[in-house]
Formats: sequence, structure tokens, C-alpha cells
Amino acid sequence: MDELDTAILAELQRDGRQTNRELAERIGIAPSTCLERVRSLRAAGVIEGFHAEVNLEAVGRPVQALINVRLHPKIREAVEGFRDHVAALPETLAVFVVSGGDDFIIQVGVRDAGHLRDFVLDHVARHRNIADVRTSLVYDHIRKTSVEVLPPQAPSRPRTGRKR
Repeated sequence: MDELDTAILAELQRDGRQTNRELAERIGIAPSTCLERVRSLRAAGVIEGFHAEVNLEAVGRPVQALINVRLHPKIREAVEGFRDHVAALPETLAVFVVSGGDDFIIQVGVRDAGHLRDFVLDHVARHRNIADVRTSLVYDHIRKTSVEVLPPQAPSRPRTGRKR
């Protein structure tokens, strides 16, 4: 990743629908160079796809919540089975498999508090490997729509003992 790749990523995240010619013009490079770089970024897995950002309130899902889940037993089949189960539900926006006290954090978008209650009772708490469920209502959700590329980390120097 160089400065040109970083500029392409920033511009595509700002507007993923722009044409290659528009993208090249904004960055100040030839369209053929731009196309080659975008194809290279896709082939390397840096760009995974182009998506429409949907306003949850506009599609009737204005209430968001985070559901923390702890499983028992913590075996691969239980973790993978529950992960796949909740990921397939239409209310689920994101599934995080985490370490610490909980095993999962599930982000959902629902119509209202009743829909949230039904979701938790019918699709989460009822699952056979659930040990604990805690639900937090989201008041505000600020989501970054772009990811800034961090500069490469300088190699760390070996630590040596203190001089005496």
C-alpha cells in the first residue's frame, strides 16, 4: 500500500459509485493506472466489495440494541452453531465473537421494544447453549463510513536491560 492506493481507498469510501474516469480525475492519475490499481486492491482483498448504506429508520428498524451472550459449554460446535444461527436472522446487523466474560455481542435493528423482546426470547435466549443474555438499548450510533489506512509501524527496537 502506497500513498496512491491510500488516496484511491479514501476516495472510493467517500463515493463508491463514481466512475473510474471520475476517480482518476479526482486523484490526478490516468484512468488506466487508476483501473489497474483498483483491480489490484480488489485482487489483494483490500477492497472486498461496494455496498449501499441503508438508513435503518427509513426501512422500519429504528431501534438498535447490543445483545451480550455467554454460552455453555464453550465448545467449537456450540460457538459456531450459535454464530451461524444469529447471523442468519434478518434482525441481525453484526455478530462479534469476543473474548472476556461474554462470547458474543450481537447488534440488531428492530421495529420497537416489543420486537426486541420477542427477538431475544424467541431467537437468542431459547437457544440450547445459552448461559446468559444481557441486552443494551442503543441511544446513538455513530458509525464511521470510511477506514483510514494507518502508516506502517516502525520496527520496534529490541529491549535491553538497564545500564547500571
